[in-house]
Amino acid sequence: MIPAGPADKYRLAQLDDYTQTPRSTFPLRFPLSLSLSVRASSDSIPGTWGFGLWNDPFGLSLGLGGNPFRLPALPNAVWFFGASKESYLSFKNGQPQGFAPAFPANGFLAQSFRSPKFHPLLILAGLALPFSRKSTRRLMSRVIAEDRIRLSVDTLSGTRVTEWHRYKLDWREQRVSFEMDDVQVFESQVSPNPPLGLVIWLDNQYAAFTPEGKIGFGVLENIEPAWLEIRELGIG
Repeated sequence: MIPAGPADKYRLAQLDDYTQTPRSTFPLRFPLSLSLSVRASSDSIPGTWGFGLWNDPFGLSLGLGGNPFRLPALPNAVWFFGASKESYLSFKNGQPQGFAPAFPANGFLAQSFRSPKFHPLLILAGLALPFSRKSTRRLMSRVIAEDRIRLSVDTLSGTRVTEWHRYKLDWREQRVSFEMDDVQVFESQVSPNPPLGLVIWLDNQYAAFTPEGKIGFGVLENIEPAWLEIRELGIG
């Protein structure tokens, strides 16, 4: 749970299995399945929330105070991810396959990312950023593979995240699949590179890099406390 409060500071509640671990030795590798039952406090939580597996790409630590040395990296993740409308977290602009009406960048998503440790195009992306953010987005889309659908009321016959649902991720070398209440809702060949860590979180932060090249990030007001309730967690 995070408390109600104004947009004056970052608020985070998180469970994970990697905080004191260098990224290169994160504990999880394919083949692996994660299952859990979850309900959320609202269909429109300000900020982001979710549960799944990732490589904590934005983690930064210089190794002081007993913390592991960790620099930012490109994203590798497979998760159920919620983001409020202020966020735009995709480098893609096109239409995905399946029943989703557009390649979504916010809402409640089944989502995966796969990235290399390094790619030469990153140098060009960095050089292009001060002059053309659209060009930077296009270059990043050639480096970072991503896939997702929005899990909405329309696609799931009235499903709401405020009700109890059983979620499952199945992570294999060549594919990932997502289930809700024992029904597969998405499958993708974008399988993240290991190693990854387990993360279950809720915060009041947003980030956006839009197709128009606009960049934004910050924290949001929580008019009411926001929470996730978790039970029957299984991983193996």
